[in-house]
Amino acid sequence: MENGYLFESERLGFRRWKAADRGPFATLNANPDVMEFFPKTSSRAESDALVDRIEAHFEEKGYGLWAAERKEDGAFIGFIGLLDVNFDIGIEGATEIGWRLDQPFWKKGYATEGAKACLTYAFEELGKKEIYSFTSTINAPSETVMKRIGMEKVGEFEHPRVPEDSPLRKHVLYKIQNL
Repeated sequence: MENGYLFESERLGFRRWKAADRGPFATLNANPDVMEFFPKTSSRAESDALVDRIEAHFEEKGYGLWAAERKEDGAFIGFIGLLDVNFDIGIEGATEIGWRLDQPFWKKGYATEGAKACLTYAFEELGKKEIYSFTSTINAPSETVMKRIGMEKVGEFEHPRVPEDSPLRKHVLYKIQNL
């Protein structure tokens, strides 16, 4: 597309990452409120390494966690997108949808709007048959988004990358199928 977006929703554009996204993304990842449902905040180096992994996933798979931008002013709001799950959630070859938005962009419907656009892209452009999402059982805001985008709870699991004694270890698992 002319504006650099791979696809759009009403208010958001979805694109690959730019060098200019790394600073705001690191700030987002260092915010304890944004990272409340993760084991810890991230350093700048850890945040940059995540962007590198996201970009490597794009190169390998052709899709990933897109940088989400508010179209009205070009503000980087975080990521919304798709990622192949690389640990055991009980489903072989699962693709997940996920999002992480900076705090000023919460409670405006961006996560729901953006996730719906990503699901449309996953089903119509990528031919995916099903998409999963998961979060800690105590992360009610993300679970609410999962429900709003039409996903249904299919189970729970212990996240293998979260410490056993953490209240974040137990996760809900949601799924949506392309009908």
